[in-house]
Amino acid sequence: MVPAEKKLTWQIDAKSSYFDFNLPEIISYRHLLFRLVRKEFLVNYQQTLLGPLWILFQPLLTMVTYVFVFNKIIGVPIGGKTPPVLFYFTGIVLWNFFNDSFSATSKTFRDNIHIFSKVYFPRLIVPFASIITQFLRFLIQVAFLIVILAYFMVFKNLKFTVNAYIFAMPLVILVVAMISLSVGLIFSVITAKYRDLGNFIDILVRVLLFVTPVIYPLSAVKEHIRWIVQLNPLAPLFELFRLGLLGEGTVSPFYLLYSIIFMIFSLFTALLLFNKQSSKLIDVI
Repeated sequence: MVPAEKKLTWQIDAKSSYFDFNLPEIISYRHLLFRLVRKEFLVNYQQTLLGPLWILFQPLLTMVTYVFVFNKIIGVPIGGKTPPVLFYFTGIVLWNFFNDSFSATSKTFRDNIHIFSKVYFPRLIVPFASIITQFLRFLIQVAFLIVILAYFMVFKNLKFTVNAYIFAMPLVILVVAMISLSVGLIFSVITAKYRDLGNFIDILVRVLLFVTPVIYPLSAVKEHIRWIVQLNPLAPLFELFRLGLLGEGTVSPFYLLYSIIFMIFSLFTALLLFNKQSSKLIDVI
């Protein structure tokens, strides 16, 4: 028996609950969270030719490709007076944040089963570390975007006016992060049971790219099919992100509210599913 004066700080049992979300326990593992974030950076950029410069090189190369293919060859209209470089780079930065966060989170069990099967810690620490890692990459890319914007303002006489929508940037980033986390958690559980569905994720992301205003503005979509793009909860967030930074974008309060409601519902569902299934999946995998 455990003496009365000695209280158990936590207990592991065979039962799992949908509502087993212990925030104080997660906070107590914050040092592990920080170490996982540090590990992600070291693993990704150690013994590489460009090191952390890959954080900037990848979106820069993507932007050059988009400008050449979609703007110069295909002639996709971007509208307004925003230079194509700024238009595409703004969309690429936010898309990379969503895509990389979702991809990393969706592989939570597949990539960490060797750890989960040996030691206990709150499983949510791993996806949280993935989101924080990608957020830090996102901040670096946004800083580079601001440098490019300053270049166009100084050397290309681009007029930039601070608008009220820029204060919505934290909301945009938070909602995008939570959507990528929630959808990633759901797929991490599904693909742990059915591994072949991992191939479906790659297809889904590619399709989602073309129904998200990354390579085109929402205003360029014909009105009778615009609703298809607006069903994507990311669409108003990308438009608001461009509107805040570049002053150009089409934002509807109704669809913005739709994105927030989708985020809340998907996050609630993901946490319930993840809490219920995380302990059982160790034996399945």
